[in-house]
Amino acid sequence: MIRSHWAVAGVVAVSILASSPLRAEQAGMVKVSKGVVSIEREGRKLAATVGTPVQVADRVRTGEDGSVGITLRDNTLLSAGPNSLIVIDRFAYDSVTQDGKVSVGIRKGTLAVASGRIAKRTPESVDFHTPTSILGVRGTEFVIEVAGNGDE
Repeated sequence: MIRSHWAVAGVVAVSILASSPLRAEQAGMVKVSKGVVSIEREGRKLAATVGTPVQVADRVRTGEDGSVGITLRDNTLLSAGPNSLIVIDRFAYDSVTQDGKVSVGIRKGTLAVASGRIAKRTPESVDFHTPTSILGVRGTEFVIEVAGNGDE
């Protein structure tokens, strides 16, 4: 009987941790990866291969020969070129209502964007920002280029 109580307590604890707001939300997935591409997450550096989940707060970095294509859950398409650093600052999406918020920082390099469902439904809920500017989405496709170091 004691063992079964511990087993139930363990299942409950795992369930609570799995639904904890401390767990990062998956924003999307790497769909294309060429050359050197990495994701910096919670102090670790991960290879950004095809199929790698992209989470809120991830820093996606491409090398000299690198490029990456990411599809966010609302079907926003992000394509970063060589020597780029982008940060998924905020992403929330309700697939039923199609409401959500997207905020992506471009610290350096280039980023091409084809907006998804959130921008089509509520364009004011989407922004892309550089170290010196903020771009609100009013169209569906655009390119941003940021020169300089921009690692922060």
